[in-house]
Amino acid sequence: MRKVLIAILLLSSSFVLPGQSPFPTPGEIKQFNASKTCVVLEDGNTVYNTYIRQAMNEYWKITPFEFIKTSDFGTRRTDPACSFIILTETNYENDKSKSVFNFINLLQGKNINELGKMPEICAVPLSFAGEDDMEYGYKLGAILAFMQKHAQMISEDPSLTGRRYLRYYNRNIPEVMTKKILVKQEDLSPAIGTIDKIKAIYRYDIEIVPEEVIVKAIQEKAKNTLILHKVGPVGEGNPGHCFKMLIGTDDSNMYYYNQHAIDKANPNGLLPADLKRLAKF
Repeated sequence: MRKVLIAILLLSSSFVLPGQSPFPTPGEIKQFNASKTCVVLEDGNTVYNTYIRQAMNEYWKITPFEFIKTSDFGTRRTDPACSFIILTETNYENDKSKSVFNFINLLQGKNINELGKMPEICAVPLSFAGEDDMEYGYKLGAILAFMQKHAQMISEDPSLTGRRYLRYYNRNIPEVMTKKILVKQEDLSPAIGTIDKIKAIYRYDIEIVPEEVIVKAIQEKAKNTLILHKVGPVGEGNPGHCFKMLIGTDDSNMYYYNQHAIDKANPNGLLPADLKRLAKF
């Protein structure tokens, strides 16, 4: 169970929100489809604001949208005619390291007192709290495109809402071997830190590439290509959780989702166990 801490200043107060946000009902999904999506910007001229503006303008098609200030969220969040894209800070109740992660959330407006009771259309791990926005900003378009695809899926079939959530997409693992995987060197654990080590486990198409190759694949919607989105603590030897996702650059589907607690046997990064799981299909 994750605990959501939405760090938003409303009426000069910081709100700490325990518990898992509820999944939307079929009626709330219909409200989302008819809503205007309000993208909550950070205070000031931040790098995140630049990236989210660019990504929304390029990728978001499912609903009309506008950008709002943090202070506006408090007055508009109760309106069912609005949905919201907002950053939240999240930790895990059983995580002794008390690591905090940034999630990007798509929430549906609802007239309720508790922010933590707003229906959650989708939420994706984005970065480790305190990590430079530049480290994930180039992937934000692909992540937003996936969130949009997820919203469309549950709109067409509300019975899929909340079904194992992101793990639901592991049903796509058998298709991974037909596609090319692009990974950054720093997102790999040492045990698979070279192509030779990777190929000893996973014989299908995978490349270790610099960031600009992944950026180009996202921008050009490269066919049959997956990018690795890895989220974990900054620096070596830090404890916490590591999240690993494979997202298609051409179809915006998620093909793999997993997470693990970081320890000596399972360091921060894609693990041999992940490749073995992908290869066995």
